[in-house]
Amino acid sequence: MVQDRTFGSRLFDTVNYALLLLIALMAVLPFVHVIAGSFTTVGELARKRFVLFPTEFSLDAYRYIFSTNVIFRSLGVSVGVTAFGTLFSMLLSCLMAYGLSRKDVPGRRIIMFMVVFTMLFSGGMIPTFIVVKALGLIDSYLALVVPSAINAFNLIILRSFFLNLPDGLEESAKIDGCSDWGILFRIVIPLSMPAIATVSLFYAVTCWNTYLPAILYLDSAEKWPVQVLLRQIVILASGISADTSGFADDFITPPDQTIKMAVIVVATVPVLLVYPFLQKYFDKGALLGSIKG
Repeated sequence: MVQDRTFGSRLFDTVNYALLLLIALMAVLPFVHVIAGSFTTVGELARKRFVLFPTEFSLDAYRYIFSTNVIFRSLGVSVGVTAFGTLFSMLLSCLMAYGLSRKDVPGRRIIMFMVVFTMLFSGGMIPTFIVVKALGLIDSYLALVVPSAINAFNLIILRSFFLNLPDGLEESAKIDGCSDWGILFRIVIPLSMPAIATVSLFYAVTCWNTYLPAILYLDSAEKWPVQVLLRQIVILASGISADTSGFADDFITPPDQTIKMAVIVVATVPVLLVYPFLQKYFDKGALLGSIKG
């Protein structure tokens, strides 16, 4: 029979729950404030400073952001770059991680050391720009994908996950006449979906938030992803000189603060909509991928 819990145990649980609730509120309330502030008026935002439930509802900030078709074009660019970039990065990462997880591959330890070395040291912005220019990728969408196609941390997660798979699976597949490509795409990848979903989310968020590479490598404003365009909107709303092509000249600019909040919402919501579908794989993939080195 289970004994009654002591007063100290109940007190500990109460304090623990209260502390966790406080931490959760500290993490959630800023997001609620940003969302509520983007839907309120400048008067209410100036009076209350911290808004959780707007009493003076306004869509002026969103009307300003979506007052031109440029935003939809930039959203399309970001979606395309994210989709292609994630698939391209996952293909290269899976191929390299599988090769490095094979014990019969010569020099795999040296190659792995070189991969880890890039996590500590990198060429920097200028050498990378020179390489991208030499490859003829300036003002091309490939410049947003190719230079960062493989992330060393994501590669290590995939390789560690592949190492955790039983060796007997590959041996049985080879006895049945399966090739190395068949083993990878028919056995290894289907069994590694938690890690693949997790790494795909990492790559997708990185591609969606592409900002600095777009500024460095894209010369045409028509090719800007949504992050760069939203920056231009914030600058324009702040009264600073910026590229105003595509915006309605007769539209009254809403306050700078509500524009910033609406921009955060527009840039964050697409990722938040995708995350719940991958969350069930996230913890399992990240943890299992870090067991073995």
